Amino acid sequence: MCRLFIGADARLWRTRLKSVRMRGYSTSVRLENFYWRVLEEVARRDGMNVPQLLAKLHEELIEAHGEIDNFSSFLRVCCGRYLTLQLAGDVPRDSGRPIRDLDAEGILRREAARMAEGGPSMRRAGTRAEPAPAAAP
Repeated sequence: MCRLFIGADARLWRTRLKSVRMRGYSTSVRLENFYWRVLEEVARRDGMNVPQLLAKLHEELIEAHGEIDNFSSFLRVCCGRYLTLQLAGDVPRDSGRPIRDLDAEGILRREAARMAEGGPSMRRAGTRAEPAPAAAP
């Protein structure tokens, strides 16, 4: 089993630092090359480059949730969700289809339903993720 993972190209888990301008300030984001590749695909889908995508995500995240504790972790989860939503069929694999044209609310509802079916997980409630209620005994 482990060979599948340890046999991957080591460049995938090497980190790279990128400088980005967000909210008028220059900052740096450090991620593994694997995540930068996924973010490049997401950005291209909507006609942006990675710094533009990061600035947009950062701005909308602050608007929705206020302060950000760990933006790099948020980006890693975005990448994982993007790939998972592709596997589920909610995000087309055709990278020519912009993300902005997708039915975000419908996708979020279906994702929440799948997560609820999978046992203890997180569900979407309003604009904050809250722990799913425990199953009745």
